[in-house]
Amino acid sequence: MPGTRRSGAGLSLDQRGLRNRWGLAFMITLLVLVIARLVVLQGVDGAAYANAAEQDRLRTYPIAALRGQVLDRNGQALAYTVDASRVVADPKVVKDPAAAAAKLTALLDVPEPDLVKKLSQDSRYVVLASQVPPETVDAIEALELSGVLFEDDPVRLYPAGAVGGQVVGFVGKDGAGLAGIEQTFDDELAGTAGVRRVEVGSGSNPIPSGIDESTPAVDGGTVRLTIDQDLQYVTEQRLGKACADGDTTQGSAVVLDVATGQIVAMGSCPGFDPGAASKTDPALLGNPAVSDVFEPGSVMKAVTISAAVEEGIAKPDEVLTVADKIDAGDHVVRDSHVHEPIQYTVTGIVAKSSNVGTIMLAREVGNEKLEQYMRAFGIGSTTGVELPGESRGILEKSADWTQSRAANVPIGQGVSVTTLQLASIYQTIANDGVRITPRIVESVTDPDGRTRPAPQAGRTQVISRSTAEDMAYMLEAVVGAGGTAPRGAIDGFRVAGKTGTAQRPNPDCGCYSGGGYVTSFVGFAPADDPRYVVAVDLERPTGAGDGGGVAAPVFADVMRYALTTGAVVPSGTPRPEFTLIHTP
Repeated sequence: MPGTRRSGAGLSLDQRGLRNRWGLAFMITLLVLVIARLVVLQGVDGAAYANAAEQDRLRTYPIAALRGQVLDRNGQALAYTVDASRVVADPKVVKDPAAAAAKLTALLDVPEPDLVKKLSQDSRYVVLASQVPPETVDAIEALELSGVLFEDDPVRLYPAGAVGGQVVGFVGKDGAGLAGIEQTFDDELAGTAGVRRVEVGSGSNPIPSGIDESTPAVDGGTVRLTIDQDLQYVTEQRLGKACADGDTTQGSAVVLDVATGQIVAMGSCPGFDPGAASKTDPALLGNPAVSDVFEPGSVMKAVTISAAVEEGIAKPDEVLTVADKIDAGDHVVRDSHVHEPIQYTVTGIVAKSSNVGTIMLAREVGNEKLEQYMRAFGIGSTTGVELPGESRGILEKSADWTQSRAANVPIGQGVSVTTLQLASIYQTIANDGVRITPRIVESVTDPDGRTRPAPQAGRTQVISRSTAEDMAYMLEAVVGAGGTAPRGAIDGFRVAGKTGTAQRPNPDCGCYSGGGYVTSFVGFAPADDPRYVVAVDLERPTGAGDGGGVAAPVFADVMRYALTTGAVVPSGTPRPEFTLIHTP
């Protein structure tokens, strides 16, 4: 058409050829890029994308290790763990919350409305029920409900209930030990968790032919204790009876094997059930026998007299003229009753629990030397027993003792101990003067079955064998005629021990007035061949009474059972005759 130029008009033949060649090159380049990208996607990156898709379908679940057992010395279980599961759900995947809730309510024992509410939440994770037994899990799995899953949630059981609860301790919600043996041996008991990787499809349900890989958990080891569950039960029952008298608010007792230092029983009232620890007053969740300290009173005189005998200052039949009071700096210390000067033997000072006679001997020993003996007996330091929260007690340096303190410490005031420390003192005397570090763990068995005995207990010669024999002789007079604790006697057995009645500090005023008393009795039997030590202390903020009348009967009941269950034969030798007061 005239006046119209066609595309490419005016270009030479060579120019049009060049333009076509550039266009063809551009098209070929695009085609190569597309093909290269397809090769990369399908050949090179395909595996990565496939792996990413696969990873998106993988779920990782922890496999809980079953916590190990805690056993008594005879293999009776005090704590063990059983399989259980936590039932959880992904509400985003649950197809029909109402229908799912209707099927689950009876199996989980959870109200249907509560389940509907949880399954309808705008969330990817809700807990429907905890610690569900395996048979219930099997029943739920058979329902094939989309979005309902399971997690390991083992249950810790304490079949003995409160018996030994303060020793065994308890675990928290995360399964970690929070008290007692559960805490001290948490690493050994906990085991090592495993893991499971599983490929899931719609509804988060495992794909039958998909990936299912597991690294198994390693269950925890077993801790065997030295305590005897039956004796532990009797000890706690007897303490409970004492605490029910209306005046005693707290009491503790420890039973030691004389020859080994092993703790055969340890309890306090009130106690607690480890299985109900979360519902228990936190103030009751400790172990007072190792953590609470008290002024022991006259039971401490055994240390003072031991020092005097060991230093050659006193002998059992030596006679001292003892008044009923003695000056001690800014105050006067009196005997338990008013009396004219008495010609006490040293045995009589022990049997009658004379404060004045004991202070007289302590002054001959000297403050510095007496402190050395007290520390050698373990006062002022922890015993090292395998339990958390142990107190070291209170013993000031002798250089800081005032005149009144120097008179109080030898008779058990102005110094504080735990029940375990008290038992350890008398174990030393009963064991020919050799103090053995108290132990409450016998062995640990690893998951592979290898048993490791507890480390050998330390042994320290505190007093000589002859001094220990003299002390056993004098302490036996305490339970005999004229002594302060005839109610500590046990038919058929010779018993040695000492009473204690100490003023209890009043927390309201920081003084002794109105604080009540702590009564105690510690002893061993048979006195001629000691097998067990039993220490008992009872806190009585508003009650009167003394160690011989209140604590000694508890001692006798516990010791009687210990001797019986330990198959200890009655003493084969008669009780010695004691001279308590010298008559010219």
